Amino acid sequence: MNARSIVITASVLLMVAVGTGAFGAHGLRAHVTPEMLAVWQTAVLYQMVHALGLLGIAALLPRLHSALASAASWFLLVGILIFSGSLYALVLSGVRSFGAVTPVGGVSFMIGWVLLAIAAARGNWPR
Repeated sequence: MNARSIVITASVLLMVAVGTGAFGAHGLRAHVTPEMLAVWQTAVLYQMVHALGLLGIAALLPRLHSALASAASWFLLVGILIFSGSLYALVLSGVRSFGAVTPVGGVSFMIGWVLLAIAAARGNWPR
């Protein structure tokens, strides 16, 4: 991913996170249990944090090893889609098996952050 596509992707994900957060607070509260509302809020939080991470990558891209930073961006994006997406699906559908794929998204997040650390270590920093 290049800086432009990362910023666009992150911006859309952040807008969606705000919308899903508002929907959870106002639209779901009367229809799901407090436990499921907490699951929804976790999905929103992780989406928001990792989309902000994408913005951080875009801002630092000139200093990072570009191939590793791009891979880190992809892993964070996939993590958002799988982790938060599976939790949204779980709450909306009530199908508990959606929760079984959530850890795959969590692993994707962790790989993305490790790749970002390596991208920074191999990057171009002033002395």
